[in-house]
Amino acid sequence: MRDPASTTLFSGGAQGSESAFGAAAEAYGVQEVTFTFAGHEPQRSRGLRALAPEDLALRDVSVQYVSRLMGRSYPSHTDELSFRSLLQSICWQVASGKEVFVVGEILPDDTVKGGTGWGAEFAKICNKPLFVFDQAQGDWFRWEQSRWAPARGVSISREAFTGTGTRALNETGRKAIIELFERSFSRR
Repeated sequence: MRDPASTTLFSGGAQGSESAFGAAAEAYGVQEVTFTFAGHEPQRSRGLRALAPEDLALRDVSVQYVSRLMGRSYPSHTDELSFRSLLQSICWQVASGKEVFVVGEILPDDTVKGGTGWGAEFAKICNKPLFVFDQAQGDWFRWEQSRWAPARGVSISREAFTGTGTRALNETGRKAIIELFERSFSRR
């Protein structure tokens, strides 16, 4: 088991999965860095790190590139600058962690549903260990080069990890996060 005091969660503190990761981190004494930016209102404020425009620019990504990579069109009513800032913030989260844990749903094209999918795709690009708890299937999966493989006994094994996922967290997903922390850390 890892020492929680020497472990850091990187997240965006949004409603749902990210807030649940943050609450579990706090309960176990894991350090927390919550990335935010102008116009973003995270639900968690513990370890808040505001990204200035210069910081966001360091993780610049094109909405068109992400759309092509993910095989999706993002809604035309979305403010592209705000959405781009969100994508850049997700890049900060993933780049900061040494392994990535996502709660969501794996789609038939091997991407993860919703905005969460960009975090998973960026983890693949960065060649980070990537684990997804698929709420629809009720199980953990690990990305292995070109496919998802079932993963048993998933635990946090690195000193820095990213926790992200769907805003539509259900009880199965919430339980998966709690059990992940139980397997990884002794309670303080």
